[in-house]
Amino acid sequence: MKVLKNEAIELLKELIKTQSFSGEEQETAQLIMQWFTQQNIPFETSRYNVWAVNKHYDASKPTILLNSHHDTVRPNKGYTNNPLDAFVEEGKLFGLGSNDAGGCLVSLLAAFTHFYKQENLVYNLVIVASAEEENSGPNGLNSMLSIIPKIDVAIVGEPTQMEMAVSEKGLLVIDGKSIGEPGHAAHGLGVNSIYQAMKDIEWIQSYKFPKTSKSLGEVRMTVTQINAGRQHNVIPAECDFVVDVRVTDAYSNQEVLTIIQEHTVCDLQARSLRLNSSSIPQDHKIVQAGIAMGRKTYGSATLSDQAVLSCPSVKMGPGDTHRSHSADEFIYLKEIEEGIEIYVALLTKVMIK
Repeated sequence: MKVLKNEAIELLKELIKTQSFSGEEQETAQLIMQWFTQQNIPFETSRYNVWAVNKHYDASKPTILLNSHHDTVRPNKGYTNNPLDAFVEEGKLFGLGSNDAGGCLVSLLAAFTHFYKQENLVYNLVIVASAEEENSGPNGLNSMLSIIPKIDVAIVGEPTQMEMAVSEKGLLVIDGKSIGEPGHAAHGLGVNSIYQAMKDIEWIQSYKFPKTSKSLGEVRMTVTQINAGRQHNVIPAECDFVVDVRVTDAYSNQEVLTIIQEHTVCDLQARSLRLNSSSIPQDHKIVQAGIAMGRKTYGSATLSDQAVLSCPSVKMGPGDTHRSHSADEFIYLKEIEEGIEIYVALLTKVMIK
């Protein structure tokens, strides 16, 4: 296990040094392919997604998906060091993507490698090192679901301090448009599109959805962008605004959109309905195994590739979500080592008879 841990950390250092913004992951995909080659594990690729199944895969058995992503956001301006310079200081491995989600990815790769050759497992394992998670792009995990074997349950690697997110809010991004009539501001003529939009925005700010999720709380709506007008003396004919909606497992995205449209007058259209909330039953074998190991469960407000899965899934990984997308991002080396140990122990409880 010690050798596997060291190899995982060395892979993460190489991943950090290799630029992999969403949609530009070809070089990190090559590094992941090299990992599988060095471990003598056959693999397949689809664009920049790399995947493999355990050696004794049996189609008659249920399958666990292990997934994390190798793309990153672009570094923010707050970095005081080179974001692509992987270096260790006081037990911390610094670099872009170290915490989100490189530590999770290499820990899952190590766990998969640990179980790859084992026979008589209760579950099959399939691992997907996926692309385009950060931008919810079309060529990420969602594009793999028709390619990989049918999945019965998934562990999605995101930084949770190895606690278990048993539910996750979905996302609706809604584009709103208010249409008025232009006129001269001095005469007060026309229909002010801003004022019309304000009425809907006020409703969005104050409305409370009736149903509340036990683990995720309330559906949350936030207006995050607004744009109207080009001249100070012209009543604007159009006002555009954007609503960020975090949806719980109490509603589907379509249900939430319908409720919003029924209560507003502006034209409100969702960019996509596919990023639904996700969850796993509390009595599922994986959750119960985690609880028996002392892992806590909670509901997550942040979005991950769980949103594209239709099977039960849990989000779990080394690192801390509060470091994600931050300047001078880092992960503790001990978090990776412990992450590998906990993944292996959890899967042992679930997969070994």
